[in-house]
Amino acid sequence: MNMPETHSILLLPGDGIGPEVVREAIKLIECMQRAGLALDYCQGLIGGAAYDACGTPIPEQTIDTARRSAAVLLGAVGAPRYEQLPRELRPERGLLAIRKALGLFANLRPALLFNALAESASLKPQLVANLDLLIIRELTGGIYFGEPRGLRTREDGQREAFNTMVYSEHEIERIGHFAYQAAQKRHGRLCSVDKANVLEVSELWRQVMSDLAPSYPDVELSHLYVDNAAMQLVQAPKQFDVIVTSNLFGDILSDLAAMLTGSIGMLPSASLNESGKGLYEPVHGSAPDIAGQGRANPLATILSLAMLLRYSLNLETAAARIEQAVAQVLETHRTPDIAAPPAATVTTSELGDAVVACYQCLAAKG
Repeated sequence: MNMPETHSILLLPGDGIGPEVVREAIKLIECMQRAGLALDYCQGLIGGAAYDACGTPIPEQTIDTARRSAAVLLGAVGAPRYEQLPRELRPERGLLAIRKALGLFANLRPALLFNALAESASLKPQLVANLDLLIIRELTGGIYFGEPRGLRTREDGQREAFNTMVYSEHEIERIGHFAYQAAQKRHGRLCSVDKANVLEVSELWRQVMSDLAPSYPDVELSHLYVDNAAMQLVQAPKQFDVIVTSNLFGDILSDLAAMLTGSIGMLPSASLNESGKGLYEPVHGSAPDIAGQGRANPLATILSLAMLLRYSLNLETAAARIEQAVAQVLETHRTPDIAAPPAATVTTSELGDAVVACYQCLAAKG
């Protein structure tokens, strides 16, 4: 009898509240192990924790283990005490380095509003009830990585700074195919966001996205300028299914969409390469001001684990079961960031325990 392949997960707790929220994901992994899922995990160093231990924000051992693993789950990186370090030694450089090493080009940011949190959203409940959209951000190109870039002093003594927004046709095609395929698995609507009325790079972006459309006849393609897209996300967010856009625009729009869901502490994310290997992490950051207080919301990390199971390990049943458990637990248990009666306000660990208990009940029911 052939034994099922064991999926190896690398856990990178990182800094601030990272170790606390990853600890709750470990509880779920071990619960699934006991239930028979072929999962294994190990832990590694990244960010400030890696700098403290090794003098670098990303040890080579972490990179090597990440390459051998099926997927990576990250907690968070960064803290104020590292901000005075040289740029190449700051915690965030570790995150950029692992993204580059794994070739992670597609960032997935779902904005899903659980019914229990409809009253907590920034917009009126009727505008966001049952919200379920996905923003796909190109992660390795655009103005964040374009050359030339820098700071200089002009002949008149004035300082100026410059960055280059650049995309190749290949880079746009790659994220375009990914976005079309994601839309096929959802509701078949794809909105490409650019600034083609001003930027030549966006003209090419729009042309390439349009050229791909005949290959996906089951997907309805639309285009929006980024300023209009931001307005539409606030005015009528449920019109969207999948949004695909560049690195800079995606960075901004995904954070805007985060506020439609009640709390940034609820938002998972995934960054994938062409083979489906991914780095999964909560959106909320390291939140050093509440680290060690048991106040951190672990649900974004737990939902990132669900995305990991779905996109990298193809374990859809387990992923959906985690999401269902989170939805049920929110009715009765909340951390302070989303606290509201009649749900009890609980600690990070207590909320994680409640999700595990609910997951076990759902698994027992099949």
